[in-house]
Amino acid sequence: MSVEHFLDTNVFVYLFDETNDRKRERAERLVQQALVNETGCISYQVVQETINVITRKLNATPERAGQILDDTLIPLWRVNPTRTFYQRGLDLQTRYRFSFYDSLIVAAALEAGCHTLYSEDLKHGQQIEGLTITNPFRDTSSVIGKNGRKRRRRV
Repeated sequence: MSVEHFLDTNVFVYLFDETNDRKRERAERLVQQALVNETGCISYQVVQETINVITRKLNATPERAGQILDDTLIPLWRVNPTRTFYQRGLDLQTRYRFSFYDSLIVAAALEAGCHTLYSEDLKHGQQIEGLTITNPFRDTSSVIGKNGRKRRRRV
């Protein structure tokens, strides 16, 4: 399996967050491109985190969450965990000092053969085994973490 882009959870959080039009529009473009051109993917972890944030922080109903799952998340879901996958995550955690869950995001992007990982949670421009981390929201001043809380971006 090989696709160009991996989309981290914060892309989907901004897609459904109505408090920042600029970030929502950027997220819409990324997700639409990924769906229409079949150039993007996500992992099981992104599915879980997105459903958690949109139901708990953005107040999506279970019905709306199910619609998002069917229409947006399932078509992009390509990576599931295996023992090898978890070992790669642990290796990345040790090597780059990422959190365990960020390590799994990077491992999933690598597993899918992606060239770009869209995330604002990791260092913009960092390269890992042919994967480039890109913050698609870099020109904005605040970020929403995977927990759905806003925080100031560190410069």
